Amino acid sequence: MASKAPATGRLLLGFKKWYYNAAGFNKLGLMRDDTIYECPDVKEAIQRLPEPVYNDRMFRIKRALDLSLKHQILPKDQWTKFEEDVPYLEPYVKEVIRERKEREEWQKK
Repeated sequence: MASKAPATGRLLLGFKKWYYNAAGFNKLGLMRDDTIYECPDVKEAIQRLPEPVYNDRMFRIKRALDLSLKHQILPKDQWTKFEEDVPYLEPYVKEVIRERKEREEWQKK
């Protein structure tokens, strides 16, 4: 059984990479966190981003909108790679959610 675990892990990783490329946002230069639905918690997290990270996000989104309007994609060497896509917004979202839940707990008392 132990010998099958690495094969399953490789298979799962292969599926994740395939699905990442099939989603298509990487062909526009976007990262996964650029595509998150902007609910109030996410909007607050975006406001907390450091300025360079926020500017990079806005550049990627504007470039993707421009490419989408032109019905084009980036050259393959400029696509966002699975390995390079880091969850830059996720820690901020988790922090905002934690703070909101804590605030709600204090208001209950």
